[in-house]
Amino acid sequence: MRVRRTRKGLTVNAIAGTCVVMLGLDLSDATRAGCLGFAVRRERSDTGEVEWLRGMKCFEATEDDGGDGDGFRSNKHPFQSFQWADYAAQPNTEYTFKVIALYGDPDNLTEGATVSVKVKTESESGATHSVFFNRGAAASQAYARRFNNKYPDDPTHGPGYNAAYKWLSRGLFESLINFLERATDSTFSLHGAVYEFEWHGTLEAVKAADDRGVHVEVVYDATDAPPPPPKNNTTTKNRHAVATAGIQNLCHERTQGTIMHNKFFVLSKNNQPVAVWTGSTNQTENGIFGHSNVGHIVEDATIAGKYLEYWKELIKDSADIDDWAETNNPIPSFPLTSDLSVIFSPHKGLAALDLYAGIADNTRKALFMTFPFGMHKKFQAVYEKEANVPREKRRVINLALMEKEGNGAGLAQGKIDVDRIRKRSNVLVALGNNIKMNVFDRWVKEMPKPTRNAGVLWVHTKYMLVDPLSDNPIVVTGSANFSKASTDDNHENMLVIQGDKRAADIYLGEFMRLHSHYAFRETVAKNWNNNQVWRPQFLKPDDTWQDLDYFNPGTERFMKRKYFAGRKVDVN
Repeated sequence: MRVRRTRKGLTVNAIAGTCVVMLGLDLSDATRAGCLGFAVRRERSDTGEVEWLRGMKCFEATEDDGGDGDGFRSNKHPFQSFQWADYAAQPNTEYTFKVIALYGDPDNLTEGATVSVKVKTESESGATHSVFFNRGAAASQAYARRFNNKYPDDPTHGPGYNAAYKWLSRGLFESLINFLERATDSTFSLHGAVYEFEWHGTLEAVKAADDRGVHVEVVYDATDAPPPPPKNNTTTKNRHAVATAGIQNLCHERTQGTIMHNKFFVLSKNNQPVAVWTGSTNQTENGIFGHSNVGHIVEDATIAGKYLEYWKELIKDSADIDDWAETNNPIPSFPLTSDLSVIFSPHKGLAALDLYAGIADNTRKALFMTFPFGMHKKFQAVYEKEANVPREKRRVINLALMEKEGNGAGLAQGKIDVDRIRKRSNVLVALGNNIKMNVFDRWVKEMPKPTRNAGVLWVHTKYMLVDPLSDNPIVVTGSANFSKASTDDNHENMLVIQGDKRAADIYLGEFMRLHSHYAFRETVAKNWNNNQVWRPQFLKPDDTWQDLDYFNPGTERFMKRKYFAGRKVDVN
């Protein structure tokens, strides 16, 4: 949901996802002078609960006024930024956000222009698309304070599926269990294709479906099986989990190919496909509760049917599945002619990757992408497209969220490439990180990794948002890492969604939540690694905070201000 209002020179553009409400703010030239920032008041319609949103920065002169362990109230210590967000919103809930421009001085703040916007967050369940993100934030102040910075399986949190797991899941795990439980009897069937099939809760739900009389079959990755697999590889862990759950009779191994990297379940009723649960989430403790992931349900019989046909090829365990894909799953052309399509891998060659890069290259205002393990050269070219355009004439702002700059032997070159790309004035890259030491005020040490056996620590999602705040946004999401291997070697699936503003708003809110989260932690880490003592910066006691390129054309702050406030980026 999107609501935009302007009053007395103050613009507020609210974009509501499921658990995030973003606020894009702007001031006219006449109202900028003397503005010290913005206070934001949130009122929940159903309960009448009223709260001032909080930040971690404060005025030095009034540091003891309005602060506690959860930060400083913005009516006393305003937000000195033109883009803010409420990350504590609840799905399907109506809120009124009141934004006030504050003037005067820290000891005597006065109110200027005020704008109120009423928004209702999206329901997690939709007619076609239901989207569920975990928190992806075990490395957070909230987790550290709430759960004493202990791993979620720590017995002090309680037995089994405890409060820590529930908080980290934020509905992701529940969405899968609820999806599987829709198969209530023998008239239903479930067909799953899973890369890492280890989390006992998921396997127990599969067994429970079988006990209800549901026809259940799961194919899991065993491509690293022969010769005898290493002790801790994917095949060994999958086999052990399946045996422990006692569901060997429901499962099949996929041994052919590089890796069977899918993560989906197809629900059918009377042998007719109904819906599919897919996304980036491996069925492991770290996949569900640790690093960032998404579960995406599509309520579309045609799309679900395509997944089922693909599943039938996977279970054959043949080596020529790319032949099947070339014939039965042709790569769409661009511009897209369908609002919803699915691309399976492997294909022969890089046609799928070329499509994704072509979609990204068509961005008119803003591109948002997650790259867990490096950025392919095709996307590097997109992010550097305006490198030779004078800064003040650049039109597109490009944001990337990454686990790390590269993988294996490609990490060193990846660091060089990402360092080059992020120097562009219209590019913002955030890398996963945490606050390692309590060396500065107001902060506590965070978890070094989200779960005990975590490999991927922070970012595992694979999605692209092209002009998400337009009337015709494009969302590309699924299991493939926007890499060569993910299109011509691995077994993958990606949804391509066009024109669905609801889905785009949900994905954008979650992207900005984690991008802001990790961008700050990366800055702290750089200072720590350089043996510099980092302490929270104080708010500016005057309007000079606006001088940080917010009104300097072509800079990232200028372009973010314009984009999130819903205004055209004027080019001279």
